[in-house]
Amino acid sequence: MKHYHYIFAGSGLSALMTVYKMAQAGKLTDKPILLLDSSSKQQNDRTWCFWENGNGKWDTIVSKQWDSAWFHGSDFKKKLDFGSYKYKMVKGIDFYSHILSKLANHSNITIVQQKVINFTDHDTHVQVNTEAENYTCDKLFNSIYSPETAAKGKYPVLQQHFKGWFIKTKTPFFDDSKATFMDFSIPQKGNTRFMYVLPKSPTTALLEYTLFSEHLLPEEEYDSAIKEYLTNLGITDYEITETEKGCIPMTSYPFWKNNTKNILNIGSAGGWTKASTGYTFKNTDKKTEELIAFLGKETDFRKFYKKNRFWFYDLLLLDILYRSNEKGGSIFSAMFKKGKASLIFKFLDEETSLSEDLKVIATCPKSLFVKALLRNIF
Repeated sequence: MKHYHYIFAGSGLSALMTVYKMAQAGKLTDKPILLLDSSSKQQNDRTWCFWENGNGKWDTIVSKQWDSAWFHGSDFKKKLDFGSYKYKMVKGIDFYSHILSKLANHSNITIVQQKVINFTDHDTHVQVNTEAENYTCDKLFNSIYSPETAAKGKYPVLQQHFKGWFIKTKTPFFDDSKATFMDFSIPQKGNTRFMYVLPKSPTTALLEYTLFSEHLLPEEEYDSAIKEYLTNLGITDYEITETEKGCIPMTSYPFWKNNTKNILNIGSAGGWTKASTGYTFKNTDKKTEELIAFLGKETDFRKFYKKNRFWFYDLLLLDILYRSNEKGGSIFSAMFKKGKASLIFKFLDEETSLSEDLKVIATCPKSLFVKALLRNIF
């Protein structure tokens, strides 16, 4: 069996970002690395959005950014002032192309299109089995998410599931200086449902129908909702140029407990997705920075974890949404109606002080969170 220093099971966002930063830090020059994935990463399979204070390291692949946005509750509309924040969009294919072109300069990095079916920590090494071959390595980074793992715990598991249409209109319609961050004015149907509108030009935009709920919808229901939304906007003459769909796990399950001495779960498989929102890109950026620093001083992957107060905040929100899924719209509407968008973004990025936490929490429906707090304490 071929032996590598590091193997990455899965080569999505977290794996590629980790390897890229390893290369930037000069940590890969003498170490053979293998990335395994069933996908070649040669197509646009997703879009990531994130907010960021000012300019950032990924700006060269940001396809569009907005300084402000609209938020729609069931009974109000508010223009959000982002302050110094910008809401940024990165297309998956742009990220993949950027990273893979950089990694191509490193002869010690091998990328193989094979599906990983199993891996085992044998203490002295890790064995990795794919459908075609078997490999061994000193350390394994696993980003293949297992729904069964999270379902075994006592923590609620929801899905952020969505479908998006990239459309082009025949005449100018959109104000591409502003996004629609969340539109909860659409029918909720007993769930937390909202629409994103991310205009790239006066005639092009991504419209994404998104739910936070336990179960997925039939395919045609996503399409029907987007079509109805467009009709209500007065857009009837348009072309669908591209579609995307996805499902992101939302859970406070302690994935780090499944790490072993030589196997580290990363990405959604490691709990790197922000549990209360499903946002992934910014969290992954932060976690990879922590991981690179960790690798410089530690070898036991069981030591790589940190649980903070934001983990508990997320747990309370997920507890509410799991028990009363229809409450999501009212919770987010209360936050953005009463609070400053820039402070909420800072809070969701887990960068606020305790006093700032309390300002954001004070905007939320108190009875819901008090009940969730008591349930999780007692």
